[in-house]
Amino acid sequence: MTEIPEHLLKRSKDRRTALSGGTPSAEPSASKEVAKQVTSSAAPAVAAEVAPPPPPKPDPAYVVAAKTRKKIPFWAMATLSLLPVWAFMYLLAVTPQERVATGPMAVGETVYGACASCHGAAGQGGAGRVLHEGEVLKTFPHIEDMLNYVYTGSQPFVSAGLAVYGNPDREGGAHAPLSYNGNAMPSQGESWGGGLTNYEILGVVCHVRYAVGGADPQGEQWSSEYAAWCSEDSEIFAALQAGTVDFNTLADSFSMLENPPRPVGTEPRPATR
Repeated sequence: MTEIPEHLLKRSKDRRTALSGGTPSAEPSASKEVAKQVTSSAAPAVAAEVAPPPPPKPDPAYVVAAKTRKKIPFWAMATLSLLPVWAFMYLLAVTPQERVATGPMAVGETVYGACASCHGAAGQGGAGRVLHEGEVLKTFPHIEDMLNYVYTGSQPFVSAGLAVYGNPDREGGAHAPLSYNGNAMPSQGESWGGGLTNYEILGVVCHVRYAVGGADPQGEQWSSEYAAWCSEDSEIFAALQAGTVDFNTLADSFSMLENPPRPVGTEPRPATR
């Protein structure tokens, strides 16, 4: 025999009671049943212990190596930033520095470029006389006589009736104006139509005597002349360059020097002895 569920029996009983005018027994509401079910189902969750998170995975070997590698200290970075500056300074220190001439010799070297077309770049001669290997020093043992001749040129000497220029007792014979291939020495001074100033003439004469002619600026014979006329500290050159003296006045202006200069002049004249 099949058993009828109790709740069906109760429902049937309540139905009969209702038909007979009675009050059916109260049945728990669905919401209460749901609440009971939720409470009963949630209780175990509250009681259950929360599981701990899984441990982190270990870093790969390359990450471990990067983390354990020694870092460059901050002061080393500052030092490395200075390496380009150090390299530049080192390059300057090991690179040979070409000495640049200044003063009369520098001016004379520039001016001589125009003279080289006649006398040769090394003073070997050509249309003009030979100057190197001491030849110019034999003609002009005194710088003042050479300055006078370069200023005036050869034609004024001819016009003045001067038979020779420079040292009349020159080794190998004195030089007469126009005696070298009949060529004239052009006038360089301004009062004779030349294009050089007094200090430029002094510069080129210094260059010819010491760089071309072979005079030794440290030698006993020429050191005094070089110091007074051709050195970077030459007061005579500085005064000519400033225009405070000229070839007509410098002998008087520098008469107080230990070795005072002889007169130069801007007119053709015989050599001093």
